[in-house]
Amino acid sequence: MKGPTLHAALDSIAARRPHVAISFPGQQTELTLAALQADSRSIAARLHGLGVRNGDRIGTLCSNEPDFLLLLFALSRLGACVCPLPLPVTSHSDYRAKVRGILNNAGIKTVALSPRMSRMRKLTDQALQGYQVISADDVRQAPSLMVQAGGHEVSGDQEIVLQYTSGSTASPKGVRLTQANVLAGMEAIRVGADLRPSDRSAIWLPLFHDMGLFGTLTATLVGAPTTVWQPSSFVKDPAYWLREIADGGHNVIAMPNFAYDYLVHAVPADEAARYDLSRWRVAFNGAEPVAVDSVEAFLTHFGPAGFAPTAMFPVYGLAEATLAATFPPLERGPVFDWVDRAALAGQRVAVPASRTDPGARGLVSVGRPVLGMSVRIADPGSDALLADRQVGEVQLRGPSVTIGYAGDAAAAAPPFSADGWLRTGDLGYLAGEELYITGRIKEMIILRGANYYPDDVECAVRGDPGVYRRRCVAFVHQTVERESMALVAETSRPAYEHDQIAERLRVVIRSAIGLDDLMIKLAPPDSIPRTTSGKLQRLASKDRFAGETPTTRRNDAHR
Repeated sequence: MKGPTLHAALDSIAARRPHVAISFPGQQTELTLAALQADSRSIAARLHGLGVRNGDRIGTLCSNEPDFLLLLFALSRLGACVCPLPLPVTSHSDYRAKVRGILNNAGIKTVALSPRMSRMRKLTDQALQGYQVISADDVRQAPSLMVQAGGHEVSGDQEIVLQYTSGSTASPKGVRLTQANVLAGMEAIRVGADLRPSDRSAIWLPLFHDMGLFGTLTATLVGAPTTVWQPSSFVKDPAYWLREIADGGHNVIAMPNFAYDYLVHAVPADEAARYDLSRWRVAFNGAEPVAVDSVEAFLTHFGPAGFAPTAMFPVYGLAEATLAATFPPLERGPVFDWVDRAALAGQRVAVPASRTDPGARGLVSVGRPVLGMSVRIADPGSDALLADRQVGEVQLRGPSVTIGYAGDAAAAAPPFSADGWLRTGDLGYLAGEELYITGRIKEMIILRGANYYPDDVECAVRGDPGVYRRRCVAFVHQTVERESMALVAETSRPAYEHDQIAERLRVVIRSAIGLDDLMIKLAPPDSIPRTTSGKLQRLASKDRFAGETPTTRRNDAHR
């Protein structure tokens, strides 16, 4: 099967819109589609001369810069597979172990680095010792030659991306995506968001992250002008970044849920109206659970700036589906479902409730299946289908769904049911044909036979003024004597306030969900482990804070 390819799609759009540019403010440069086409051909020729062949897997270590896209399309032309490697956010030893673990798992022998990463010699030398290292700067200087891909045509069923998951609930797994997977996923995004050449797209998520990568590729191959910031530009100064996208007229932007919280925190309410967000057409909200309070806070805060509620676009996706799985209808605005919290966790049924009920939990609809995708809810143990409003595993099938995992994970964690549906590991339910995500199978907390969602615990207190930037995680704390619920919350408040804050959080949680056997640990800002895309890691936090002295235990009156 030959079929369409990523580089053929680039060649087509570059012929029609050669002057459309991808801008990189961090490098103060831009890359036109014509240059991306021509330079990726040249780089492919040079890589072939260095021994890269059809079917090879090549690691790439680049930040959000032109070299990332140039290498991706060059490797596509050769029929090779790109494996985007994460940038360092941990200690040298941890980063070295992580990168080498990915390279070994994927069977990669060659890594291409951008000049920006090449300057970090100590770190890259440690992580890449023993591997062939190619400088992207060198291959960019190659003459434009015809690419000879070893006599093999590039086909749609060949791997083009080996995408390692962020590891928010487990060790990262290499998701194998073919040319056909990627093109189907991008078409689903284009149709679902009605992306057009007249749009202006913006992204700050890392390009090695699925939302950053496929969001950028989709806009590029639609022919829409796109701006790609460094992640640090948003994290360090969200208000300045918002000013940039407002003044630049960007109208299609993808971010995780926590980023909308950051913007509310960064821009004072009395200054929000100074930003013109009236042109913002699609605000993708995904990559992590979408929270009712986050959505409502953003809509209220930036309503005076002209941000329309219909622009908020809560979505569900994952790397295994080449990002997009379900989208809501355009121009509808977010839809909430209020259900009985106890029934949701205990009986795994979404029983409708009034928002004002003390035990109500609000969930955000993430819409219906995107183009070509089918969604079902199945029993996690038997794969038996479940009825509407019954909570089970979200399972997917469609042309953008991965062909499987790389390396050991392929055997250790088979991703498909017996009848060929992708097991996502996510819990959710269908209501009115729309999907609601309730949590992760691996993160469900069971205490003395009762089920709890960690998100219920976290939602109860993340808005407390003592919790730094709403960052907190809940998990089971186990000792020889007993097991209990643990909550780790970041705080910037002085130590003499910690006991008071912790006791306040405990009381709120007990009141909200009836949990009394609770340990609370307050930690400094930025101490909770996060994935490369910024998601808080509950299971890693459990390891990180194991054995540390809690700030407070359960109330003595209820022992």
